[in-house]
Amino acid sequence: MRVLHTSDWHLGRAFHRVSMLGAQADFIGHLVTTVREHAVDAVVVSGDVYDRAVPPLAAVELFDDALHRLAALGVPTVMISGNHDSARRLGVGAGLIDRAGIHLRTEPSAVGTPVVLADAHGDVAFYGLPYLEPALVKDEFAVDRAGHETVLGAAMDRVRADLAGRPPGTRSVVLAHAFVTGGQVSDSERDITVGGVAAVPAGVFDGVDYVALGHLHGCQTITERVRYSGSPLAYSFSEADHRKSMWLVDLDATGAVTAERLDCPVPRPLARVRGALDDLLADPALARHEHAWVEATLTDPVRPAEPMARLTERFPHTLSLVFDPERAPDDPEVSYARRLAGRSDQQIAQDFVAHVRGAGPDEQEAAVLGEAFDAVRADDAVREVAR
Repeated sequence: MRVLHTSDWHLGRAFHRVSMLGAQADFIGHLVTTVREHAVDAVVVSGDVYDRAVPPLAAVELFDDALHRLAALGVPTVMISGNHDSARRLGVGAGLIDRAGIHLRTEPSAVGTPVVLADAHGDVAFYGLPYLEPALVKDEFAVDRAGHETVLGAAMDRVRADLAGRPPGTRSVVLAHAFVTGGQVSDSERDITVGGVAAVPAGVFDGVDYVALGHLHGCQTITERVRYSGSPLAYSFSEADHRKSMWLVDLDATGAVTAERLDCPVPRPLARVRGALDDLLADPALARHEHAWVEATLTDPVRPAEPMARLTERFPHTLSLVFDPERAPDDPEVSYARRLAGRSDQQIAQDFVAHVRGAGPDEQEAAVLGEAFDAVRADDAVREVAR
């Protein structure tokens, strides 16, 4: 069976205030063409179809167009909700849409009920694990501790139990939206940390033939059977070096996996340039970036006059301007943003405690802070689902 694995469309998202709807529409067209030209048997979309719980109308219309075009191909499509999606909204009409060959899997309770497709070698069971927010699904899975590894492990126990009851030789594909250990993150992904831990080990998914992951925006191979497709478009300058693609996966009669990367259209390349403003404007080596979307980091010790206006004369598609003056590490003017770079909310809070009272929090206090941050993040998730 030939499976096309994609994820993280983020329909409705802008890139530094530039609408990406046109580029997203081009990707949908490319997806449909790829399915037809490569004789794909099934399409899997591993979450974050939309960029937010209540997407703009134009994004909904584009999704509707995608559903109609995929259904018209007669090729089954399996989709799950991600942490950016409202599972309830995405799942509206799932029963009816299912009849058209578009299988939306947004309910945690249904993780052990697969979409079963067949080829010349027998059945392939597709299990959809939507994003499982631990605070919201711990009761469904009867787990004591609300953590990503715990709830995903319980979900996979249901998958393995169902698979064990199926005819021998049934092959299996799991769609999941999660942060798996070994994956490389980007700036454009929403934090899903719980209790200071976001990642789950790949071993959670043992026992199935292929795991089609979503959430991380870079195309990655965790193991030969566990892969991220990544997002089809770049959504942050941290993805400037990404090769945006989809996985074309072949499952043979025994469930062995062969995978090929298929490139996605690039609406405009990304470039990150760094240096003093005058140098950036004069450097002939930067001519290749004059038609790219540009993030410029200026290192001038004193902020130059009208930097954006001057930059756009040479780089008309400059979207992001960052100031990072070159100073000695002990210079008191070192930026606050630089001091916070790479630090979690909890680390920043603990640093604040140390600053105001002269000593950092003890183990018990740190645990209370962690619980508070988890509670706020879980409450945000509940509110978003309820919208």
